Amino acid sequence: MTTCFSNAQQMLDAQGLDLGVTDWLAVTQARIDLFAEATGDHQWIHVDPERAANGPFGACIAHGYLTLALANLFMPQLMRVENMAMGVNYGTDRVRFPAAVTVGSRVRGRGQVISAESVGSAVQLVVRISVEIEGTERPACVVDTISRYTFNPIAE
Repeated sequence: MTTCFSNAQQMLDAQGLDLGVTDWLAVTQARIDLFAEATGDHQWIHVDPERAANGPFGACIAHGYLTLALANLFMPQLMRVENMAMGVNYGTDRVRFPAAVTVGSRVRGRGQVISAESVGSAVQLVVRISVEIEGTERPACVVDTISRYTFNPIAE
């Protein structure tokens, strides 16, 4: 279930809130190849299935930065912001890649609001996204995303 925020106070009160999990997403070789093309990272562990089958992971693996980029895909599945004038990505903290994602794996996002604070007229929200791999204990990626949201004034 997607958490909805419609004003600054709701967001400020959300510190520590468990946002739940997203649906599972299959990580295909096509997705990995598209990421390789977009970034220019064509290392064999990502794009050469024959060589990767004999490598340390037994198959091609997703780029670490691909798993990080999935946080952007998962965030709107975890939370929705209504009545927003503007939202911007401010950055990230503590990005880690504890486990590799082999091609054919399924991943999902798990979210938790780490902090929420007023910054000028905006709310700065830190949400920890853990990219979980189906059937494994260690996540593929854990990142603290930092976003700033400005809300439209409430009509009276």
